[in-house]
Amino acid sequence: MSAKDEILGRVRRGVGKDDFAGRRAAAIASLKTPERGQQPVMNADLVARFRAKAEYLSSTLGAVATLAEVPAAVAAYLKANGLAGEAVVTADVASLDWSGSGLCVESRPAVDADKTGISSCFCAIAETGTLMLLSGPQTPATVSLLPETHIALVEVSRIVATMEDAFALLRAERGSLPRAVNFISGPSRTGDIEQTIVLGAHGPCRVHLILIG
Repeated sequence: MSAKDEILGRVRRGVGKDDFAGRRAAAIASLKTPERGQQPVMNADLVARFRAKAEYLSSTLGAVATLAEVPAAVAAYLKANGLAGEAVVTADVASLDWSGSGLCVESRPAVDADKTGISSCFCAIAETGTLMLLSGPQTPATVSLLPETHIALVEVSRIVATMEDAFALLRAERGSLPRAVNFISGPSRTGDIEQTIVLGAHGPCRVHLILIG
């Protein structure tokens, strides 16, 4: 054995790197039983908490009772803000009666010329007013990232308390992570220039949430 091998061997033994099986078992056990840190104190009304946090982050909100009412709510929002009645939508909500509300939508990934993107979300987080979106064939991330206006559909039954709860729901329902998990907390913003907040610097300048249920 060379001096180099002897030295490296002592280092490996010192940090436990010879016990590969034991280290792997410990890592798997840790992943299966993740420990939670300190949790915030929240009241039982997660919807009210989510609303307040989302508005603080400069999102606007609307509400409907059923999914079928969404197209009319979207049309009203676009008209009230002087926006065109055209949008790109994720495939999972493309079957709604958009044309019945006078909207022209296309189900496809967004491009930089698209002005409005409409998407669902996997769940929403009451603690911070944040949306959790998963990428996939039915839900391309570009729809929520490229257009100037992003309209997200949020089922109130899928508003969870914390980010830990969001990841627990993801593990329970999907088992494994998708290619990308995107968290959206209001419009894109920056304060790089003279510490002045500017919306829409790196993504949508408007985020409108429609709560369903």
